[in-house]
Amino acid sequence: MKSRSIRLRALFAAAVMTAAVSLFAQTPAAAGATPPDDTPSFKIGTVVFSDYTWVESPQTTDSDGNVIHPSSFNVTRAYLNFTGNLNHRIAFRITPDIARETGTGPTLTGSQVFRLKFAFGQFNLDDWATKGSWVRLGIQQTPYIDYTEAIYRYRFQGPIFVDRAGFVTASDAGLSGHYNFAGNYGDVHAGFYNGEGFARTEANNEKAFQVRASVRPLPLGGVWKGLRMTAFFDDDHVVERAKRQRAFGQLTFEHPMANAGLELIRTKDQASVTKPVVDAKGWSAWVTPRFGVTGWELLLRHDDLKPNDDLSQKSKRDIFGVAYWMPNLNKVTAALMVDYDRLRQSGFAPSRPDDRRYGLKMLITY
Repeated sequence: MKSRSIRLRALFAAAVMTAAVSLFAQTPAAAGATPPDDTPSFKIGTVVFSDYTWVESPQTTDSDGNVIHPSSFNVTRAYLNFTGNLNHRIAFRITPDIARETGTGPTLTGSQVFRLKFAFGQFNLDDWATKGSWVRLGIQQTPYIDYTEAIYRYRFQGPIFVDRAGFVTASDAGLSGHYNFAGNYGDVHAGFYNGEGFARTEANNEKAFQVRASVRPLPLGGVWKGLRMTAFFDDDHVVERAKRQRAFGQLTFEHPMANAGLELIRTKDQASVTKPVVDAKGWSAWVTPRFGVTGWELLLRHDDLKPNDDLSQKSKRDIFGVAYWMPNLNKVTAALMVDYDRLRQSGFAPSRPDDRRYGLKMLITY
């Protein structure tokens, strides 16, 4: 039964791609309509996150045995985005990611290494469906994190709750489709992925099915047009019959004076059929009040995680930041931020001290 389910998933994925390509090849332009622009295009952009971080607690010792507060200058993200269109139906993106190597190899330890974060082809379905609908194949954004970060906007301070906790990854290899509801009432993004994330090779024949659906109940105007309700589900297996599942519920609100969000999560993880299922639950709430049109903004966030329902372990994180988003930039985004990040963990053995750190963060993207 399990192998049959896998074959059905694979056949479904192949059918989606075949149908999309067939549509591109067969659908003619409407008589008298202005033909779309099929001139090939190519763009280069970049994303840079850099920071200076000073750790108040826990203190460590240096090689001479001195008790110190660790501090460092860091580059946590350096992307080059290569995007383009072959015509109005076929697009692509290639994004190499520069990341710090933390392994134990003798030649690369501590070096900045090159790896692929995104590399996909996109088949736009605007000719047959609502604008912004598409099918993608390759290493691409997973449905939840990229969507949420577009509302949250503070990835340069640190990952969102579910990403930082390691429950989902921002990018993975797979096949997915996206559909926008008419009238700006929301969208759906679903796909099949390896399930291990872009930084790891596929371990076996198990694939993750991920789906996110978002609804704008009042999209036509007024103060409530920025309200969105979102549900996400990830159905995967570490190995056959060993579950890896995630269920998230999210409520977000966007307004010229503030963005805000609340998410509730439940997860199941089983390392092997011989191991017990670990159930986790948690929630995160954040708000970003703005001070008029001056560019100044606050970030207030709290994460609360119980990583195992059967144990008394708890993890709580509080973030406070003051950011300045530089105004009057054309097609460029730049921001500076001073933040305080505190992590408290209880119920773990051995005990874990509070992690308290201050940072100066910078974002540049174009």
